[in-house]
Amino acid sequence: MADSPHIRQVLLNKHMLICICTGFSSGLPLYILIALLPAWLRSEGVDLKVIGLFALIQLPFTWKFLWSPLFDRYSPPLGRRRGWLFISQMALMLSIPLFGLLHPTQNLWFIAYLALVVAFFSASQDIVLDAYRRELLLDAELGIGNAIHVNAYKIAGLIPGSLSLILADHLPWQQVFLLTALFMLPGLCMTLLVSEPALKPGAPKTLRAAVVEPFQEFINRNGVKSACLVLAFIFFYKLGDSMATALATPFYLDMGFSKTEIGLIAKNAGLWPSVIGGLLGGIWMIRLGINRALWLFGLVQMLAILGFAWLATVGHSLPWLAIVIGVEALGVGLGTAAFVAYIAHTTHPLYTATQFALFTSLAAVPRTFANAATGYLVESFGWVVFFLFCFVIAIPGMLLLFKVAPWNGKEDPQNF
Repeated sequence: MADSPHIRQVLLNKHMLICICTGFSSGLPLYILIALLPAWLRSEGVDLKVIGLFALIQLPFTWKFLWSPLFDRYSPPLGRRRGWLFISQMALMLSIPLFGLLHPTQNLWFIAYLALVVAFFSASQDIVLDAYRRELLLDAELGIGNAIHVNAYKIAGLIPGSLSLILADHLPWQQVFLLTALFMLPGLCMTLLVSEPALKPGAPKTLRAAVVEPFQEFINRNGVKSACLVLAFIFFYKLGDSMATALATPFYLDMGFSKTEIGLIAKNAGLWPSVIGGLLGGIWMIRLGINRALWLFGLVQMLAILGFAWLATVGHSLPWLAIVIGVEALGVGLGTAAFVAYIAHTTHPLYTATQFALFTSLAAVPRTFANAATGYLVESFGWVVFFLFCFVIAIPGMLLLFKVAPWNGKEDPQNF
């Protein structure tokens, strides 16, 4: 009970409200690209193979660390964080409605180029939002603050993934994209109202310093070996879970579930347990600390993969589908909350934009590239063995915790 006032103090402050805005602003443009854009293209008769190739527009999220030093070095009129946020958010508000002025069958290449522009400014916004959040939150707030950010990110997906699709049945697509873009306004208002973080002494003063120093600082903390261990951990920690869910919908269909059953159960049993898991994870991290949270939440995330293997043996069962999706979503919510908090804690205050972008880019590699092999693995192994393989793939990330986040280790970003 002695910790309760501290928990209330962490939860009930304006930093958490800002995290809601950062998460919503970060998630909205990405879900426009991965949910609303494919639905629009398909409804206009574009071939599925072509739509599948549009997944490549997510590459800016994998390579965003390449231009992130610009955001650590240069300061637009509103400030180093608020200035770049204003630029990227205004660019998104102006570019997203342009989709509605194009026709998918006549202007497909223009749509692809525009999607890359939106992806670039969305990834740029993520760079600055991640850096701003790291500089805003105290160490005690990192767990719950990043959990709230991640959950607001997921909830933002309901706008292009649900509301906009409903509007598309009643309004022209031009109006749908315009109304969807207007949901960027809360984030823009936040940018104008919040204060600019103080520039810390030692921040890079040249572009060369902004490019070189973040990598030098990261490698020099405890040597090349420790740096490689941290990077390997970031790559492997969510690899098994990411691969297991890459073909979730085709798996459910192969098990005999109808699209309606999948839609109703996946939306309700998937989203809200993930949100609840993220919030609980953030609250528990206040008491547990990030290191122990990575162990406990990672174990739940890892064991949840076995639920898919069980469902593959049971077959068509609505109760088991709901249980498996719910447990997996809970595990993802918990694991993601600890993982994002760890990444934030690992960045150096002088180079938040570049280092945060580097770490999150590396974490996105499995989603972008490793998942591409999942179809071949299923064809070779079958569903049960494939999910067991995903479980085994998750083990290295857990074993690396002995080095990067020991159970009783000191949570100091300067000492891994």
